[in-house]
Amino acid sequence: MRVAEQKRERPRIVVMGGGTGLSVMLRGLKEMPLDITAIVTVADDGGSSGILRSELQMPPPGDIRNVLTALADVEPLMSEMLRYRFSSGSGLAGHSLGNLILAAITDISGDFVTAVRELSRVFAVRGRVLPAAGEAVVLSAEMEDGSIVTGESKIPEAGRRIKRVFLEPSKVEPLPEAVAAIEEADAILIGPGSLYTSILPNLLVPKLAEAVMASEAIKIFVCNVMTQPGETDGYTVSDHLQAIYDHIGKHLFDYVIVNSGDIPPQVQDKYAEKGAKPVELDYDEVTNLGYKIIADTLVLFRTYLRHDADKLSHHIYQLVQDWISRKR
Repeated sequence: MRVAEQKRERPRIVVMGGGTGLSVMLRGLKEMPLDITAIVTVADDGGSSGILRSELQMPPPGDIRNVLTALADVEPLMSEMLRYRFSSGSGLAGHSLGNLILAAITDISGDFVTAVRELSRVFAVRGRVLPAAGEAVVLSAEMEDGSIVTGESKIPEAGRRIKRVFLEPSKVEPLPEAVAAIEEADAILIGPGSLYTSILPNLLVPKLAEAVMASEAIKIFVCNVMTQPGETDGYTVSDHLQAIYDHIGKHLFDYVIVNSGDIPPQVQDKYAEKGAKPVELDYDEVTNLGYKIIADTLVLFRTYLRHDADKLSHHIYQLVQDWISRKR
């Protein structure tokens, strides 16, 4: 009983998004005394996920698998096994083992949500992982020239500036558990991740967006470190926030967490070759829009630039604790 009470006392945090950035952050958050629910996009249609989605008529497993791996409390070899991607073999090349396991459990159980729940149990996931919806959705974008691009993986490849993104079906139903998690949350964390193809697809699920807007939880946006070619070319921090406002019609966030640390010139040059640049913190514009800013050196560079998961998690945890203390 005492253990259950202690668990309930942990701040309840809902994290929404998809992609690599979300998984990196979750590796840090799972080490904090938090009750985590990750709500993950089901709009992916590229690579292994796209093939399984098309051939097996199931939601795309890739982003879900990344989050499960990040939150898993197992030996490193087991996590590596989930991430393992076949490099050869007729029909196997390009598939990750974790995606295939999720596909197999979905086929056995007849339900993707059950498959995610069962794999979470097997891999001792710290927290809950929920798809934003029980069915795959199609993400499309209207470009500023009026053209329409259909398919999450095709949007960044179009090479045109995005005006808006939208889902088909537009009135997709979210998982009831996802809505309940938002309603019960002490904190809602959105980002980091691809703005138009990982973050906004969750907020375009109508009842999820309504639940976030109605929530009295602290709402935090973690901004990307670099712009993303084909999605956010030339975007500042305020441009990211404005895009979300334009889609949702409301200022969602209390705080914005951004990197203010210098990125070495040689690293910038490497990213510039692919068209990516550091996201500029236009401080006055962001504060004039009513957001509070937490700025710090939040990047690490190994093979790629990534958020410093430990530092980022400590900032998030401190914000959540301070928010809860003020409410009491």
